[in-house]
Amino acid sequence: MGLRAQWAKNLMIGFVSLFFLAFGVNALINAYSTKNPLEFIMYFFSSSLIILISMVGVIYPAFRIRAILKPKKMDENDA
Repeated sequence: MGLRAQWAKNLMIGFVSLFFLAFGVNALINAYSTKNPLEFIMYFFSSSLIILISMVGVIYPAFRIRAILKPKKMDENDA
């Protein structure tokens, strides 16, 4: 896979994850406006799961991009 394809894949994952993070936070805020306690529990935990998964989707590209940009260190034995 080429370098441009890696950048495109990581940026796409990051942007989609940011969208779902915003969606999850919005759902969490809306969970507090429900009147039924059972609906609140379902809404709260589903939005928490969306936030958790999208945070992983935000952190993954950050580490992948960091690994691409970080210079490779050569060991003394490799020289």
